[in-house]
Amino acid sequence: MKKVDNYNPDLLLNKKKYFYPLLENALDKSDLNEGKKVISSGFITMSKHTSIFEKKFAKKIKTKYALMVNSGSSANLLATFASCNPWRKNRFKRGDHAIIQSLCWSTSLWPLVQAGLKIKFVDVDPMTLNVNIDEIISKVNSKTKLIMIINVLGLSSDLFKLKKFCKKKKIILIEDNCESLGAKYKNKNLGTFGDFGTFSFFYSHQITSGEGGMVVCDNKNDYEILKSLRSHGWVRDTKTAKKFPKLDPRYIFINSGFNLRPTDIQAAIGSSQFNKLETFKKNRISNRKKIINSLKKDVRWKNQFYFLSVPKNVKPSYMVFPIFLNPKLKNKKKRFIKKIEKNGLQTRPIISGSFVNQPATKLYSLNDNREKFKGADTVEELGFVIGLHTKKINIKQVDFIKNTLFLIDKT
Repeated sequence: MKKVDNYNPDLLLNKKKYFYPLLENALDKSDLNEGKKVISSGFITMSKHTSIFEKKFAKKIKTKYALMVNSGSSANLLATFASCNPWRKNRFKRGDHAIIQSLCWSTSLWPLVQAGLKIKFVDVDPMTLNVNIDEIISKVNSKTKLIMIINVLGLSSDLFKLKKFCKKKKIILIEDNCESLGAKYKNKNLGTFGDFGTFSFFYSHQITSGEGGMVVCDNKNDYEILKSLRSHGWVRDTKTAKKFPKLDPRYIFINSGFNLRPTDIQAAIGSSQFNKLETFKKNRISNRKKIINSLKKDVRWKNQFYFLSVPKNVKPSYMVFPIFLNPKLKNKKKRFIKKIEKNGLQTRPIISGSFVNQPATKLYSLNDNREKFKGADTVEELGFVIGLHTKKINIKQVDFIKNTLFLIDKT
């Protein structure tokens, strides 16, 4: 196995190297003070602040139950294993089929593999990064028991149509909304359409608790399963201890389980950040508009780039700004990215590109029929992202981004 370099946080946030980094520090004094209060209390593990944040989150996005975990990846893991749990009436079993987009993050996919599901990938529309629901439906067969739908970078597909189909076919729907907190489809919050919805509070996302995530659902039994699986499989956080009077209620294990609990420090900071979600959302939408307008009004504009289309009935919530090269300029991409990075504009690929092209999918034989996904490949070949900061960007920053992007003409 190749040696993996140690993680370097400067790759994410390095103001010395980048004039316009992918991220800026979204935490202010009020967020940090909430974290300090928890530390000063002397009790920092999961406790009352976690419960407060969960209730606030559920109320805001209009779902019955919300359960905080230590990351968005853990949220996907928890939702997947709750979906096959023996305590659940409608559950999948090892060997059943699951459908997921080819444009996905690794920990949207791996919980499905770890749970023994056979994976079927579907392509995405490169103009929206999301999937056509009819294409998902076309991949469904008698063995399909779960669909993992990913709302990519603040946008979504027709989730009412998918929800209706899954209900009719008794297919479990997990909605990975880790990249789209605050977005809506037909005025319904993304993340609330499935049996389970997942969210991430990683540093680069719509809000942050450093690391952290949330799972939501509307079914009480599902909620009890989630609570048990989050904490070792015990009943300490559930109401089932009375069923086992001969056992010490502090240590009764009724299920398999993990330890996916957050700290109260994360919860306190996340709760404080959550109060700012609408402001962050408005600023990011405004920043995106400023950059696009600045590019298109410049005399150098010759359609060198194109930008995502917002699907009908979607109210977006962005965390980064995806940009695509004109297909005629495809061969310039590697040199262009290298040049703008050197000039001080930090970039990233759009998620991981088409995940079927990643070495790990070959290692686990996930696409042995070598099916092609043209939409996801287009995203990988032409797309990249730059930052959309939580604060309003100024004219100097806009001009820098514009002039740096126009280096494509000199590449």
